[in-house]
Amino acid sequence: MKITFDRLVLVLIIAVAGIYIGKYFYQKPQFVNGQKALDFKALTISNQNFQLSDLKGNYVLLDFWGSWCGPCRMENPQWVALNNRFSGQKLPKAQGFHIVSIAIERNAESWKRAIEYDGLNWPLHILDQTSSMKFFNSPIATLYKVRALPSNYLIDPQGMIVGVNLSPEEVEKRITQ
Repeated sequence: MKITFDRLVLVLIIAVAGIYIGKYFYQKPQFVNGQKALDFKALTISNQNFQLSDLKGNYVLLDFWGSWCGPCRMENPQWVALNNRFSGQKLPKAQGFHIVSIAIERNAESWKRAIEYDGLNWPLHILDQTSSMKFFNSPIATLYKVRALPSNYLIDPQGMIVGVNLSPEEVEKRITQ
Protein backbone atom coordinates (compact mmCIF):
# COMPACT_ATOMS: atom_id res chain seq x y z
CA MET A 1 0.00 0.00 0.00
CA LYS A 2 1.54 3.22 -1.11
CA ILE A 3 1.07 6.31 1.06
CA THR A 4 0.77 9.44 -0.96
CA PHE A 5 2.12 12.77 0.14
CA ASP A 6 -1.43 14.16 0.43
CA ARG A 7 -2.48 11.38 2.80
CA LEU A 8 0.64 11.84 4.90
CA VAL A 9 -0.04 15.59 5.23
CA LEU A 10 -3.67 14.89 6.15
CA VAL A 11 -2.63 12.40 8.85
CA LEU A 12 -0.15 14.90 10.28
CA ILE A 13 -2.75 17.68 10.35
CA ILE A 14 -5.24 15.42 12.12
CA ALA A 15 -2.59 14.32 14.64
CA VAL A 16 -1.53 17.89 15.44
CA ALA A 17 -5.16 19.00 15.77
CA GLY A 18 -5.83 16.05 18.10
CA ILE A 19 -2.88 17.00 20.30
CA TYR A 20 -4.02 20.63 20.59
CA ILE A 21 -7.63 19.67 21.28
CA GLY A 22 -6.53 17.15 23.92
CA LYS A 23 -4.23 19.70 25.55
CA TYR A 24 -7.07 22.26 25.63
CA PHE A 25 -9.43 19.87 27.40
CA TYR A 26 -6.72 18.68 29.79
CA GLN A 27 -5.73 22.22 30.81
CA LYS A 28 -9.24 23.67 30.81
CA PRO A 29 -10.42 24.71 34.31
CA GLN A 30 -12.66 22.10 35.88
CA PHE A 31 -14.91 24.56 37.69
CA VAL A 32 -17.25 27.02 36.03
CA ASN A 33 -19.36 30.02 36.92
CA GLY A 34 -22.09 29.24 39.39
CA GLN A 35 -20.28 26.43 41.19
CA LYS A 36 -19.51 26.67 44.89
CA ALA A 37 -15.85 27.35 45.61
CA LEU A 38 -14.19 24.51 47.50
CA ASP A 39 -13.01 25.47 50.97
CA PHE A 40 -9.45 24.76 52.06
CA LYS A 41 -7.06 25.50 54.91
CA ALA A 42 -3.42 26.52 54.53
CA LEU A 43 -0.62 28.53 56.11
CA THR A 44 0.21 31.97 54.76
CA ILE A 45 3.71 33.26 54.13
CA SER A 46 3.65 34.81 57.61
CA ASN A 47 2.81 31.38 59.08
CA GLN A 48 -0.80 32.35 59.88
CA ASN A 49 -3.68 29.91 59.56
CA PHE A 50 -5.94 30.65 56.62
CA GLN A 51 -9.29 29.22 55.61
CA LEU A 52 -10.99 30.36 52.41
CA SER A 53 -14.45 30.39 53.99
CA ASP A 54 -13.26 33.03 56.48
CA LEU A 55 -13.41 35.53 53.59
CA LYS A 56 -17.14 34.98 52.98
CA GLY A 57 -18.83 38.32 52.34
CA ASN A 58 -15.90 39.48 50.17
CA TYR A 59 -14.90 39.05 46.59
CA VAL A 60 -11.87 36.75 46.51
CA LEU A 61 -9.48 36.18 43.64
CA LEU A 62 -7.68 32.85 43.88
CA ASP A 63 -4.61 33.44 41.75
CA PHE A 64 -2.61 30.30 40.95
CA TRP A 65 0.89 31.25 39.85
CA GLY A 66 4.56 30.34 40.13
CA SER A 67 7.84 32.20 40.45
CA TRP A 68 9.06 30.18 37.46
CA CYS A 69 6.04 31.11 35.27
CA GLY A 70 6.85 33.96 32.87
CA PRO A 71 3.21 34.84 32.01
CA CYS A 72 2.35 34.84 35.73
CA ARG A 73 5.16 37.23 36.54
CA MET A 74 4.17 39.52 33.66
CA GLU A 75 0.61 39.68 35.03
CA ASN A 76 1.67 40.41 38.64
CA PRO A 77 1.99 44.22 38.24
CA GLN A 78 -1.64 44.35 37.11
CA TRP A 79 -2.78 42.37 40.18
CA VAL A 80 -0.74 44.73 42.38
CA ALA A 81 -2.47 47.73 40.77
CA LEU A 82 -5.90 46.12 41.24
CA ASN A 83 -5.12 45.33 44.87
CA ASN A 84 -3.93 48.91 45.46
CA ARG A 85 -7.21 50.28 44.06
CA PHE A 86 -9.58 48.03 46.02
CA SER A 87 -7.81 46.82 49.16
CA GLY A 88 -9.68 47.96 52.24
CA GLN A 89 -12.59 49.41 50.23
CA LYS A 90 -16.20 48.43 50.59
CA LEU A 91 -17.64 47.34 47.26
CA PRO A 92 -21.23 47.65 45.98
CA LYS A 93 -22.10 43.99 46.74
CA ALA A 94 -19.31 42.98 49.12
CA GLN A 95 -17.45 43.93 52.27
CA GLY A 96 -14.21 44.05 50.28
CA PHE A 97 -11.80 42.42 47.85
CA HIS A 98 -8.94 40.06 48.63
CA ILE A 99 -6.33 38.38 46.49
CA VAL A 100 -5.20 34.96 47.66
CA SER A 101 -2.13 34.03 45.68
CA ILE A 102 -1.38 30.33 45.60
CA ALA A 103 2.09 29.58 44.34
CA ILE A 104 2.70 26.16 42.88
CA GLU A 105 6.37 25.74 43.66
CA ARG A 106 9.12 23.31 44.42
CA ASN A 107 11.34 25.92 46.07
CA ALA A 108 10.10 28.17 48.88
CA GLU A 109 13.01 30.61 48.57
CA SER A 110 12.25 31.33 44.89
CA TRP A 111 8.63 31.97 45.88
CA LYS A 112 9.59 34.44 48.62
CA ARG A 113 12.04 36.29 46.35
CA ALA A 114 9.39 36.58 43.60
CA ILE A 115 6.83 38.03 46.04
CA GLU A 116 9.32 40.64 47.17
CA TYR A 117 10.70 41.41 43.71
CA ASP A 118 7.22 41.73 42.14
CA GLY A 119 5.92 43.83 45.06
CA LEU A 120 2.96 41.57 45.81
CA ASN A 121 1.71 43.67 48.69
CA TRP A 122 -1.22 41.65 49.96
CA PRO A 123 -0.87 39.34 52.97
CA LEU A 124 -2.52 36.18 51.66
CA HIS A 125 0.31 34.29 49.98
CA ILE A 126 0.18 30.51 50.15
CA LEU A 127 2.88 28.06 49.12
CA ASP A 128 1.30 25.01 47.51
CA GLN A 129 4.40 22.86 47.33
CA THR A 130 4.56 20.32 44.54
CA SER A 131 6.86 17.51 43.57
CA SER A 132 5.84 17.57 39.91
CA MET A 133 5.31 20.70 37.83
CA LYS A 134 4.10 18.47 35.02
CA PHE A 135 1.05 17.24 36.91
CA PHE A 136 0.52 20.03 39.47
CA ASN A 137 0.17 17.51 42.28
CA SER A 138 0.12 19.98 45.18
CA PRO A 139 -2.89 19.89 47.53
CA ILE A 140 -4.76 23.08 46.55
CA ALA A 141 -3.92 22.77 42.84
CA THR A 142 -5.27 19.22 42.97
CA LEU A 143 -8.42 20.39 44.79
CA TYR A 144 -9.08 23.02 42.10
CA LYS A 145 -7.79 20.76 39.31
CA VAL A 146 -5.28 23.39 38.14
CA ARG A 147 -3.24 22.07 35.23
CA ALA A 148 -1.82 25.26 33.73
CA LEU A 149 -0.52 28.59 35.00
CA PRO A 150 -1.56 31.29 35.35
CA SER A 151 -5.05 30.26 36.43
CA ASN A 152 -7.52 32.15 38.57
CA TYR A 153 -11.00 31.94 40.05
CA LEU A 154 -13.09 34.92 41.14
CA ILE A 155 -15.35 34.03 44.06
CA ASP A 156 -18.33 36.18 45.00
CA PRO A 157 -19.37 37.15 48.56
CA GLN A 158 -21.63 34.07 48.79
CA GLY A 159 -18.74 31.71 47.99
CA MET A 160 -19.71 31.00 44.39
CA ILE A 161 -17.30 31.02 41.45
CA VAL A 162 -18.26 33.92 39.18
CA GLY A 163 -15.25 34.00 36.88
CA VAL A 164 -12.51 31.72 35.62
CA ASN A 165 -9.20 32.87 34.17
CA LEU A 166 -10.23 36.51 34.08
CA SER A 167 -7.95 39.38 33.20
CA PRO A 168 -7.42 42.07 35.84
CA GLU A 169 -9.73 44.36 33.84
CA GLU A 170 -12.49 41.73 33.86
CA VAL A 171 -12.07 41.20 37.62
CA GLU A 172 -12.36 44.97 38.22
CA LYS A 173 -15.51 45.14 36.11
CA ARG A 174 -17.17 42.27 37.97
CA ILE A 175 -16.36 43.43 41.50
CA THR A 176 -17.54 47.01 40.89
CA GLN A 177 -20.93 46.18 39.32
